[in-house]
Amino acid sequence: MPINGGQLLAKALADAGTTEVFTLHGGHLDSFLIACGDEGIRLTDTRHESSAGHAADAYARTTGGLGVCVVTSGPGFTNVYTAIANSYLDRTPVLFVVGAPPLRETETNPLQGGFDQIAAATPVTKWSHRITDPARVPELVSLAIRKATTGIPGPVLLEVPIDVMFGEADEDAVRYPSAYTVDARPAPAASAVSAALDLLQTASNPVMIIGGGVTFAKASDALVAFAEAVNIPVFYPGKSDGAIPAGHRLASGGLLALGSLPAMGAPTPDVVLIVGARAGMFTGGRPSLYPGAQLIQVDIDASEIGRMHDVAVPVLADCREALLALTAGAADRAWPDWSDWVRTATSAKDVHRAGFVDETTESGKPHPYFAARAIVEACPPDTIFVMDGAEAPSWGEFFATTETTGGVLRLGYLGCLGVGPGFAIGAHRARPDAPVVIITGDGAAGFHIQEFDTMARHGMPVVTVVFNNAVWGMSIHGQEAVYGDRGVVVSELADSAYEKVAEAFGGYGERVTSTADIADAMKRAFDSGVPACLNLEVDPNVVHPITTMMLGDVTSTDEIVVPYYENIPR
Repeated sequence: MPINGGQLLAKALADAGTTEVFTLHGGHLDSFLIACGDEGIRLTDTRHESSAGHAADAYARTTGGLGVCVVTSGPGFTNVYTAIANSYLDRTPVLFVVGAPPLRETETNPLQGGFDQIAAATPVTKWSHRITDPARVPELVSLAIRKATTGIPGPVLLEVPIDVMFGEADEDAVRYPSAYTVDARPAPAASAVSAALDLLQTASNPVMIIGGGVTFAKASDALVAFAEAVNIPVFYPGKSDGAIPAGHRLASGGLLALGSLPAMGAPTPDVVLIVGARAGMFTGGRPSLYPGAQLIQVDIDASEIGRMHDVAVPVLADCREALLALTAGAADRAWPDWSDWVRTATSAKDVHRAGFVDETTESGKPHPYFAARAIVEACPPDTIFVMDGAEAPSWGEFFATTETTGGVLRLGYLGCLGVGPGFAIGAHRARPDAPVVIITGDGAAGFHIQEFDTMARHGMPVVTVVFNNAVWGMSIHGQEAVYGDRGVVVSELADSAYEKVAEAFGGYGERVTSTADIADAMKRAFDSGVPACLNLEVDPNVVHPITTMMLGDVTSTDEIVVPYYENIPR
């Protein structure tokens, strides 16, 4: 019997275990979209392809599995490109499928064609491929999934031209793979495990730093078992929140907590065990947060080991397999009593409280620090927090915690504002029983505000809190710090009624002007049962410490001050 390429794509995805696809309609996709219902695949259609891509990304981050995004050709592809790059830099396993004009119409100036999508996708994917024969769809889907989910995780892209999507094959001639995934978990060398444990035993102030490698290896239980076996504090910058539950006695917070140790008068770590975390902005950048420390680094990618700082013991392995081996080896050893150090290290996550004791502001509007605290305190324990923007989510990150892997989603290496709605949509599909709250700035809120419609149509009661200070906070504060008032350029916004947009799309909206009113407003938003937007006025003059940190020394006379990076020597 004949079967078309779209049916084969839907069947292949279903056979691979896919139940959720994020999309936006395009005629190039119809044979696939129509077939999804027969294969038990739910389609969530957004109002912009970028949001569909971000939703698939967040679905992968929240589940630790594969996200799938299917969009049309031309502008559909270019619109989703930002989401592809975002997942590539953060190493999130997402399968992107894009349509294309007919193969037979190359070089005819066709609709939504005329450029090489595979060439454009190649720099921001692990693998990109154009399918030219409907009969080969299942085997190439299987290949794409294996490439996305094994080794270094990351996005892959399949282009399916419309004459392949609608074209037919004899089903008897189609090879359906027996398996779409493989359990590829390379174990560490026994010598590396032994060397790592030998070095760790010599430490006085050891810490463990974990990253996304733990999340996608689904290594939470192995992580906790090892941390408890040796009694070591665990820091989790980047995308590994919840891998060790925030309420665990060894959970020590993120990057700001790690960087706060010297300010507390505490010693810096002398042995650092890095598990699945890449060196970069989320570990403090080139300046070391642990000068003089000896490093043990576990990573599945050999090129990441020693990227910025010399590593005493490299361990090339899957994070879960490495942690299991370390735990087994640790059982036969006597470990130092690091209890005092654990108490010091884990207290770092609360040191920020001493820096904010006065709620008063110049404008009389709510102080963003205390507003963020009130928001998080009003949320149920199992809330998924989505952080979008620059300063606004940074206030929220002082307080937002999770007991579950993937329970806090935030910007990654791309620094891509506007991920919030898409991330929230993906998180809701991944964990439909968990409340989802977006904490965003008014700048970031404007990127994809139309996704209130998506949330309303699909019955997603996501609560969005907009920190409205009528400025691009990190931008204007950086300009003022470096240039003074004369440097304020294109960083001011209007005091807009964001809550009215949510109402117009079928949601609930409310403006909040007092910190004391936040708890009741949050309750009304949750109780509404529809997408909700709280437009929260906050003071525009309060500068977040992260902005100051990212500016560096603005008083330097022998350097050129630049925002976000190291200053330039004159």
